[in-house]
Amino acid sequence: MKIASVQLEIKDTETKQQRMDRVLSMIDELRDYDLITLPEVWATGYFTFDKYKEEAEELGGSFIQTFSEKAKELNVLLFAGSFIEKKEDRYYNTSILFGNDGSILATYRKVHLFRYGSKEGEILTRGEEPVVVETEFGKVGLTTCYDLRFPELYRKQVEMGAEILLVTSAWPHQRLAHWNLFNQVRALENQCFLISCNCVGKTKGVELAGNSKVVDPWGVVLASASTKEAILTAEIDTSVITQVRDDFPQLKHRVFCES
Repeated sequence: MKIASVQLEIKDTETKQQRMDRVLSMIDELRDYDLITLPEVWATGYFTFDKYKEEAEELGGSFIQTFSEKAKELNVLLFAGSFIEKKEDRYYNTSILFGNDGSILATYRKVHLFRYGSKEGEILTRGEEPVVVETEFGKVGLTTCYDLRFPELYRKQVEMGAEILLVTSAWPHQRLAHWNLFNQVRALENQCFLISCNCVGKTKGVELAGNSKVVDPWGVVLASASTKEAILTAEIDTSVITQVRDDFPQLKHRVFCES
């Protein structure tokens, strides 16, 4: 499985359309890949809170239509990161996975909204359900940024059959050490591949961490980006998941303690 994680620089001088056009141009070069991933709320910019409601779209909006068509054109699984979804009078941080035929395989509304130095929790409504979807490469769990701090969400996804964990993010550089740790630990404790895609650049006074990663089920980092805009690529063998779980069956050895 060939993976390309598009670690995008968020430039405050760009409009939503300009950023979308730039990303479309970037992923046009990735026609030989099986999975392309994008960061969190990249089209609007995560920290551009004043534009959340203005630039929100319904699931049938132009953002969805554009990347549905691109997934079909490239014949690729496309995890388009997340966007601000409007549904009636509510707004969500919603990530979306397209199949190679352009269909929507899954949507995930971010469960853990960030509130530390962020207005996300004030503006948006949190999601309520973990999401795992069957793909030709195995079962994939979708998560977003702050979710990384909550291991119970990932364990629930494993109980739902997850083998590959996708993380879309706008994680700040200030907490880079935490980001690096959580990427490895979530893969290791759940014996999954973890593929993360983070933003870079300085936006609204916040420096973003980059360091997008591909981590194997042993917690080994197979590939990692720096703090510059880049396309991180890697190739993984998904049969390793079964091998690791059979050789070291920690998931079968869990003991549940009740208070």
